[in-house]
Amino acid sequence: MKVGNGNLARPTAIIILVIAATLFASNHIAARFAFHHDTGLILAVLARSAMALFLMVMLAIVYKSTFRIPKPLRKWQLLLGLLITLQSICLYSAITRIPIAMALLLVNTWPMIFILTSWALKKSQPSLTTFCVLIGILGGLCLVLDLPENQNMDWTWLSGVLLAELSAFLIAGAMWLSQYQLVNVSGSVRSAYTMLFVVITCLAIAASDIYSEGLQLPSSSTGWAGLVSLALLYGTASTILFVLAPKLDMAKNSPVLNAEPVASLVLAYLLLGQTLTGLQLVGGAIVVCGIIAVGIIK
Repeated sequence: MKVGNGNLARPTAIIILVIAATLFASNHIAARFAFHHDTGLILAVLARSAMALFLMVMLAIVYKSTFRIPKPLRKWQLLLGLLITLQSICLYSAITRIPIAMALLLVNTWPMIFILTSWALKKSQPSLTTFCVLIGILGGLCLVLDLPENQNMDWTWLSGVLLAELSAFLIAGAMWLSQYQLVNVSGSVRSAYTMLFVVITCLAIAASDIYSEGLQLPSSSTGWAGLVSLALLYGTASTILFVLAPKLDMAKNSPVLNAEPVASLVLAYLLLGQTLTGLQLVGGAIVVCGIIAVGIIK
């Protein structure tokens, strides 16, 4: 069903975005299964990126987009590829250390980082309402991390939290480049070059001694299923967004994508037995509502 301006009806758009968010969350669940069965982290990033690269190239060809990037923008495209490479590695490293829902809640703070950076660099004017919402998000994160209960934090937990939050900063940087430096480059072409950079970088890392077990193959059929699934789920979700974004009125509906941590919480409980405490769930709800509010506030 479409509305007069060519967009899909809002309920339809919201359903599609919820499906995309669930697919993204499922990709992380599949990755956890793959890692539990000895799959190398670099191999997982490589599989996901290669699938996305293939699909983005196909989209660019279908839409007859030019693959030529103006020379002044090439350095920004390379930087974007580097940021996404590091972000992918950090995120997958985080979900091997802490509950997936916690990792994704931390990663989804990138809009807050983006807004604060925009204020600091005077790209946008501070808003008292938005500032109050950001303070609320920080409070929710404190509850999610359950800091009073984690005073004796081990390195695995702490490193997982740091990696997840570093991933958020890297996404914020990537979004900054996309909005302010590469806005005139077709989305599918920009993504194709980004994924190509990730693939090449992963192969280079695997060929060196930096990550000796990075390309380790899964040790069981479950591991192989997880590896294949994470690639297909991520590729499918990305393709849905790129193909349908012009019809989804993303300016109004994009906050719905923040359903990803909620979907991951449900899936992680059903498939992995991961749970959060009641207080952490309250904190998670505050974070998700705050992020959605940031997306809605003008």
